[in-house]
Amino acid sequence: MTTVYPFNLHLGPLNITGYGIMLMVGFLIGGWLIDRDLRRRGWHHDYAADITVAAVIGGVIGAKLWYVAATGDPGALFTRGGLVWYGGFIGGSLAVLANGRRLGVPLRWTCQLTAAALPAAYALGRIGCFLVGDDYGRPTSLPWSVAFPQGIPPTTAGAMAQDFGIPIPEGMAPETLLGVHPTQLYEAFLMIGVFMLLWRLRSNGRPAGWLFGLYLLLAGTERFLVEFVRAKADHLALGLTLAQFTALTMVAIGGVLLSAWSKGPDVEPGKYLLKGEK
Repeated sequence: MTTVYPFNLHLGPLNITGYGIMLMVGFLIGGWLIDRDLRRRGWHHDYAADITVAAVIGGVIGAKLWYVAATGDPGALFTRGGLVWYGGFIGGSLAVLANGRRLGVPLRWTCQLTAAALPAAYALGRIGCFLVGDDYGRPTSLPWSVAFPQGIPPTTAGAMAQDFGIPIPEGMAPETLLGVHPTQLYEAFLMIGVFMLLWRLRSNGRPAGWLFGLYLLLAGTERFLVEFVRAKADHLALGLTLAQFTALTMVAIGGVLLSAWSKGPDVEPGKYLLKGEK
């Protein structure tokens, strides 16, 4: 079992967390990957910055609103915490698509250009979760288990029972530190693999948009499976979590898009991408 403490940088009164750093890096790397793809095609690469800005604004708002809706705590809107990935994904996607529509970029090309960057950015965000001890898994005795004595919450026997409803052995002291599945790293490794696959397939000649359908299919499957070993208390019907039902929705939408967009005629990228004109 490895013990991990939060990674924080203190610059005077400013406290910068490992999650905040990796979140910023994730957005920047995602934008850089899109920029590379646009330059390779000889298209207007400023669209990468347009996408990144829209994703940051829409993602943060969406993540906050999802958390408030799930917890009923409107005060979380004004705190640094309380960010839910699915809310961020939906909010960021809507903002990016709306901005693309404003610029005259076809929806399918926006989806195609962002498909490979999304899993890369997500993987970096999950490393940030690991650095602050958030979104970890259930207790385990596996050799690679990790304990977060200052996690959110700490991985103590008492926290496992109180916050997640996970039973602990009789007689175990509540302050006992437990090793858990490092599900943040599971997801990071899996999504890096998804990124590598999508990055390689992005130029295989199929019509625009199909790659985004494949992304939704793979990302939803990954999250659905990892949820089985995450420490969660929001189990719904069939013992599945809210995240798993959302993941199944992603898989279904991804399958539909993959089927609809992988065949037939391609779509033109539009004036903005070709010449920088609205």
